[in-house]
Amino acid sequence: MTDITTAGSFRLGDRTVKRMGYGAMQLAGPGVFGPPKDRAQCVAVLREAIAAGVDHIDTSDFYGPYVTNGIIREGLHPYPAGLTIVTKVGGRRGDDASWNPALSPDELKRAVDDNLSHLDVPAIDVVNLRWIGAAMGPSEGSIALQFETLAGLQRQGLIRHLGLSNVTSKQVAEARDIAEVVCVQNLYNLVQRGDDALVDELAAAGIAYVPFFPLGGFSPLQSAELSAVATELGATPLQVALAWLLRRAPNILLIPGTSSLAHLRENLAAAELVIPDDAMARLSGLVAA
Repeated sequence: MTDITTAGSFRLGDRTVKRMGYGAMQLAGPGVFGPPKDRAQCVAVLREAIAAGVDHIDTSDFYGPYVTNGIIREGLHPYPAGLTIVTKVGGRRGDDASWNPALSPDELKRAVDDNLSHLDVPAIDVVNLRWIGAAMGPSEGSIALQFETLAGLQRQGLIRHLGLSNVTSKQVAEARDIAEVVCVQNLYNLVQRGDDALVDELAAAGIAYVPFFPLGGFSPLQSAELSAVATELGATPLQVALAWLLRRAPNILLIPGTSSLAHLRENLAAAELVIPDDAMARLSGLVAA
């Protein structure tokens, strides 16, 4: 069986988790909307991930919506000791499958309550404030009201730790003045590296950085150089892309997602892949324009 401990571990709140985790987004239906085609296989994927040593699962009630947390509960509850479940709030899905902000204090409180209920836990390990501005990408603006709302729920014992998603460096600094931030989850991968400076800043502060779309998102990463390195290493291009992230910085925690057992095994095997210095240098030149 794959040894995901090869990639090491990093602190996430008051726990230390293995750096290869699992993202639950693809347990929902096509376009992250509606139920999956094969719920039993989704449950099997979750159980195999845990059996392989995964102890960090990322989810959200707006995947589906209200789909992935139910599958996690069905497949894993009562949860194994040491499993850290991270969710995010701040968005909602429209009937047309659109992604919309839900950032008022009442909406955030309701989202936390929903996550507690659907996961069937007395407190959520980590809640990320997902900032959704006018565009889906990060946009400046104060997040103080929203983060203070979540900090209040943390003081009530409903949330153990707080994180951020889809935010700028300035917003990270603003949040850290309000409460401890244990992780930041932003778009980052081999070719989309706008957060290079933030990754290093957070590493110095001992804060986890969790890339979403580590494999490029709905359009997987592709390049001749990536394929060439993969051939040299006897791996797939996407395994190389994951291994590059693991070597990029010690605070990077990966959460690649899939509803396929074969793809899960491929992703987890990337934890054992060692990329030589020369290949790292070649791959580091693949920054998107």
